[in-house]
Parts: sequence; C-alpha cells; structure tokens
Amino acid sequence: MKHFPIFMAVEGRAIVVSGGGEAALAKLRLLMKTEARITVFAPNPAPEILQWAAEGRLTITARDFAAGDAKGAVLFYAANEDDAEDARVAALAEADGALVNIVDNLGDSQFITPAIVDRDPVTVAIGTEGAAPVLARAIKADLEERLPSSLGLLSRIGKAFRAKVEKLPMGRKRRDFWADYYFKSGPAALEAHGETGVRPALDALLDHHANAETRIGHVDLVGAGPGDPELLTLKARKLLDAADVVIYDRLVSPEILELARREAVMIDVGKEGFGRSTTQDDINALMIEHAREGAQIVRLKSGDPTVFGRLDEEIDALDEAGVSWRIAPGITAASAAVAGIGQSLTKRNRNSSVRFITGHDTKGYAEHDWRALAREGEVAAIYMGKKTARFIQGRLLMHGANPDTPVTVIENASRPAQRTLATTLAELPGALAEDDMSGPALTFYGLAPRAALARLETDATPTAPRQQKEAL
Repeated sequence: MKHFPIFMAVEGRAIVVSGGGEAALAKLRLLMKTEARITVFAPNPAPEILQWAAEGRLTITARDFAAGDAKGAVLFYAANEDDAEDARVAALAEADGALVNIVDNLGDSQFITPAIVDRDPVTVAIGTEGAAPVLARAIKADLEERLPSSLGLLSRIGKAFRAKVEKLPMGRKRRDFWADYYFKSGPAALEAHGETGVRPALDALLDHHANAETRIGHVDLVGAGPGDPELLTLKARKLLDAADVVIYDRLVSPEILELARREAVMIDVGKEGFGRSTTQDDINALMIEHAREGAQIVRLKSGDPTVFGRLDEEIDALDEAGVSWRIAPGITAASAAVAGIGQSLTKRNRNSSVRFITGHDTKGYAEHDWRALAREGEVAAIYMGKKTARFIQGRLLMHGANPDTPVTVIENASRPAQRTLATTLAELPGALAEDDMSGPALTFYGLAPRAALARLETDATPTAPRQQKEAL
C-alpha cells in the first residue's frame, strides 16, 4: 500500500484549486460536496466556475496562482492542464504548506483523490493507486446500486441519536442495536411512515434493547478454506464479520484474517508439528471463557474444520460447558491443491477411493494401513507430510510400493505463492530437501500434475523419474 487512506477534516478549512478548465471542473464538482472554503485561481475560468462563484459556492480569483496564495490551505489541486504550469504552482503551494495533488500526475502528487460513493454522511472511497481507474469506476457503480439512497438519511438521523444510545453498554449490545436500526427497524419505519416515523421507531428500539437480556455467547467452528479469500464461503464471511473474538490457527492466511472486524479480539492459537504449540485444553478454555462473557466467537481453522482439526474434542468441551456451537464447513486444502494440478482425487480404472491421512498425530509419527496404500493405483492426500516424508517413504517401500509412484507436493495451495513439486516416492525426501519448501504444504501420493503425467506416460527412459522432479 503506497497510499494510506484517510478521511481529511475539511469543514471550514481552505482548499485551493489552480486552473479553470475541464480538469478543474471535474475536481470542483467533487470538492463542492464538502463543507470546505474553496478558492479557484484562473485567468479565464469556465462559465460554470463563474456561476458557482455567483452562487457563493466558491471564491474565484481571476489571475494566475502566485506564492502565498495557498497559505493556510489544507489541500491544493494543480489543474491547469499544462505540465509546466502545474509543476510551477505545485512547488509554490508545497512551499506554502499545503498538501499537493497534480491532476493526472500520480508520481508528483502528495495525495490522490479516490472514486467516491456519496451517501452523506456515509462515504465510500475507492482507490487503485492510479493502476486501474476503470476498475475503481466499476466498483463505484456496483456500490451505488447496492447502497440505497435512503442510507444517508438514516445515517444522519442515527448520528443525532448516538448520545442516547450510550445508555447501552459498549460492545455487542450496542452493535446489536445499530444493526437492528440500519438493517431492519430503520428502513421499515422510513418506508411505512416516512422521515417523521424514524425517530419514534428509534426510541422504541432503544427501550427494547435496553431491557433485553444479554445474549448468551456462541461458538462457530468455521473453515477458512485453503487460503485464497475468494474461496471462503459466504457463511464464513458473514460469521467473521459478526465475530467479537476470532481464535485462529497458524495456517489461516493473513488475507482471511483481514476480513474480520477491526474491533474483534484476534487470538493466535497456532500449532506446529514438532514445534511451538498451544494446547488443546487451552484452546477449549479460551472458547468457553469468552462465550461465558457473552461473546460471539469464531474458531477459525484452515481448510475444513472436520478434517484433522480436532473438532470432536472442541465440541465435547463446549457441550460439557453448556456453550452452543455450529459448524461452517470450508473448502479442504486437498480439494484446492488437487485442482491446482489439474487432477481429480478419484478416477475410473485408477482408484475408486481416496485416503486422507496425516503424517503425524498427537503421539508422533502416524501409522496407517501401509500395505493397502502400497497397492498399485492407490491415492492419498497426506496432511503434515513434509517433515515426515522420510518416514512415509520408508513405510510405503517396506510394504511393497513402487519406487516410481508419482508424488506431488503442493505448497501454499490456492494462494498467489502456490508452488508444485513433482517427484517420485523414491526421491521424495531428497526433492523436498533440495526445494526447501517453507510454507504449508500438502502431499499427494499416487498423483502427478497433469502435464508431468503426460510426459511420464511417453518417457520410459531410466532417468525419467528424476527428470520429472521440478518446481512447476
């Protein structure tokens, strides 16, 4: 992020514009929506600017901008549509202490003006740092369709009512009141009785929430998916947005965590195989403690919470404590990873079943039915298999697995940094050592990426397995 978004206080403050043509007009149409004092410097201002000056909406000075003209101004726009003149006035305004924007010159500007959706006092600003103005306009158009014009009126009425709402305690009780007003009671009152019916509805709503019993806490056990925020389910997104507390695992991506409310308490309870770990008892205690305080909790797990997430232990603890819960499943890491190599987990005449196994469990290296896995055509998705690769290789070879069986390791499945290592069972530990994968990875035994599989089927030379070991 090269431009940090803020909302500048401009009420009663000076904003200066140099220029009187089309570029200045475009900026002034936006600036006149504010309560700033606007001054325009232009020898030959457009008729619209002269009309606005006559209406008292701005002040016009019919000459070129000069040193000292931006003294005390909070913002300055160079909009002369002439590079040399814009550079001259920008330097003078900066010397006067104003923040400077040069229209259509991102590199020399100190700030940029975003695309704006105006539902005063609700304002949505959209910026792309100059990279894609057409995208900003498309997002603006989409938001304008989604946000009703009545939102501004409801917001202004609500703003005037805020002092009375302070009788409600901070936190969930107050948030529940405002959510009820903006999404249920307020729009209903406005539609049924017009503006005059909104204030009585607010008074009745406040009495209702003030006298309502404190809501009992609740836990949602939510699958965060493999990491790509676009693969997060709609239900998971809504639950994150409503959560007071988010208790999350190490493998949950930062992009997913960014979707939680800024006010939410974020608690990292990450576990790492053969490394640092928060005990399961401590995680259970945290959920119960916050639920008893009335919090809405999201227990956020990478992938799907029903796959190697110790879900049953957490549910048992919540049941014993009398805390309500529900499960919001997520897309599994295996589904995302196998999609990334263009394969399916099962295939006619290859394998009619697939095994989901873990490289280690609470007791250490995990044992499985290695003899069954070693059969020709078997497929397994191996979680936490990176550090146990040599153990897994040894067990499979010991039970008769073909050393040339394809093995694919996928790091950061579904994320921009996704990488794929295609190798064989015989070379798995060495390939991992050479590649030095550091991110979360999932291992597929019996599957090769579709492109590598095609080459394997046409290349029967003795060195083929080593040739297929590659970071795709």
